[in-house]
Amino acid sequence: MSKNFIPTINISSLIKNNFETQNAFKTIKEIEKACANVGFFQITGHGINHKEIKKTCEVANKFFNLPDSTKRRLAPKKWNKKNKNLYRGYFPNDVNGKEGLDIGDLKVTKKYSSSLKNQYIEFINLGVCFNKNSINTLNKYFDNIYRLSEILFKSLIKLNKKNPEISTVAFSRLKTLSTLRFNYYPNQTKPVEISKQDGVALGCETHVDSGIFTVLYQDRKGGLQVQNRKNKKWYDVPFNKKALVVNTGRALEFLSKGKFKATNHRVLWNKSKRLSVPFFFEPSYDFKMNQSFLNGSKFKNNGQIYEKFLNKSLKKFIEYQR
Repeated sequence: MSKNFIPTINISSLIKNNFETQNAFKTIKEIEKACANVGFFQITGHGINHKEIKKTCEVANKFFNLPDSTKRRLAPKKWNKKNKNLYRGYFPNDVNGKEGLDIGDLKVTKKYSSSLKNQYIEFINLGVCFNKNSINTLNKYFDNIYRLSEILFKSLIKLNKKNPEISTVAFSRLKTLSTLRFNYYPNQTKPVEISKQDGVALGCETHVDSGIFTVLYQDRKGGLQVQNRKNKKWYDVPFNKKALVVNTGRALEFLSKGKFKATNHRVLWNKSKRLSVPFFFEPSYDFKMNQSFLNGSKFKNNGQIYEKFLNKSLKKFIEYQR
C-alpha cells in the first residue's frame, strides 16, 4: 500500500508558539490541507526527544509485564470491586483483545477530584504500581504531549484569524478530559474483528476518535491503517521513529463545521506484541461546544457541554462500557 497518502509535516516553526512568521504560516497551511483532505498526518520537529518517548514506552511495558492482580489495583470498579474509579485506570485484555491504561492529568489531586465531583476527572493512585521515577516520566510526557497538542490546536485557531490564546476557553488544564493511553496488544490468538468491507483480520476495530486531536506514538511493528474518505481504500501509516502521528476527531469535526472530518482508522491483527501510545486531546468537561468558536467573528458561549458530547461518543467503545 502507498505510504505517500499520509503527509509528513515539520512543525518546528510552530514549537515556540510563534504563529506570525512566514514559515509558520506555510506550516499551518500544510496542517489545514492534511486535516481537510486526509485527517491524518505525521509530525517531525515536534520538540519531544525520542529518548523521552522510549523511556515512557519502557515504563508502560514494565507495567504490562506485572502480574494481572497487580495491574488490577489500578482498574476501574468494573474490574476491581474495591476501587471507586469508573473511568480512569487499567482494563484487561479480555475486554477487546488488548489491555490498556488510561491516565488523566497527573496534576489532578485526590482533593481536587473530590471537590469537583465530575465523572471523568478522577484521581488514581499510580503509586500502587509505579515508583516515583516512573511517575515522573509519565508526568513529563503528559506535560509535553499536552503542550504540543495545544500548539496544533492554536495553529487552527490562527488559521481562522483569531487570537490563538482563546484556546484557554476550550482547554483549562485541570478540567481537561484529555487522556494519555497505553494500548498493549498481546500475542492475540484470534482477531478482534473481521472487516466487513474487505475481510481483513483486525486487532482493533474500525473507528473514529472523539476529541480534537489524537497524537500517537506507534512502535516499529506498525499496523495502523487509515481509510481514504473518497475511494474507501486503506493505507498504512508508516513507522518513523522521529515522527508522531496526528489524527482529527469528532470534536474538531463539529467545531470546524465538518471541514476537518474525523477519519476511520483501524489496526491490523498482529500475532506479536505491540505497544501504541495515543494521547487524546480533549476539551474541558464544561466547554460549551459552539461552532462559532472557530468560525464566528464572535464566540457564542452556549451549546452542549463537552462532557455530554464525549459521553455519547464513548458508548461505541466496548472498553468504556464501565
